[in-house]
Amino acid sequence: MGKNNISFILHKPQLSENIGSCARAIKNFGFKKLILINPKPIFPNDKILATSVGAKDIIRKSKVHKNLEQALGNIDILIATSARFRNKNIEHINLEGLKKINYSKKIAFLFGSESSGLTNNEISYANYTLQIPTNPEFKSLNLSHSLIIITQIVSSILNVRTSPFKKSKKVKSASKKEIQSMINLCVRNLEIINFFKPNEKKPIMLENLRNIFYRMDLSDKETRILSSVFANLGKKR
Repeated sequence: MGKNNISFILHKPQLSENIGSCARAIKNFGFKKLILINPKPIFPNDKILATSVGAKDIIRKSKVHKNLEQALGNIDILIATSARFRNKNIEHINLEGLKKINYSKKIAFLFGSESSGLTNNEISYANYTLQIPTNPEFKSLNLSHSLIIITQIVSSILNVRTSPFKKSKKVKSASKKEIQSMINLCVRNLEIINFFKPNEKKPIMLENLRNIFYRMDLSDKETRILSSVFANLGKKR
């Protein structure tokens, strides 16, 4: 268990200042991993580096991906932040609920863009949604402010823990990449039998499928078994 297991993902960030400030917040509390999905500004740029102050190393070592799915290859648990309650079958936790997270796994916190936050499609990749309590009449937080609140709390949780979660060496959790590969195989077979109809409902059906599989906390062995099932079902047709 350690801070090296934890990543912070900025999904389509729009302002260079916020990216730099987020890097600074990450380093303030001893974390190291920043991931960006399709940032609007040229990355990196002088303004990002200037606002990161002493966290230029975080910027230089950060990873940039074109889409969210690519960024989740090695992630075990994704926690999506949102100012809005989502009517989805995903467990909603508050800041106190962060204490129950198994930090021996690879954890990522997902933050939406400054203008629109996260869509339901992006939320569907998450294991949990997290809402920071604010004034009900003014819920919106600046991106870097949201991130620094979470980094401070998670850092405090890790600092006071004296023993890691016990985990059987025989059981290895499936990575996001393994689960997404299994989902893609399932979806391809469902498309062949014209399962997604009417077509306009396909996006929400895909969101629900991801919600189901990511909530299951599958092991790598279970994921392989399900992938084999989906592959063989496709062969039987």
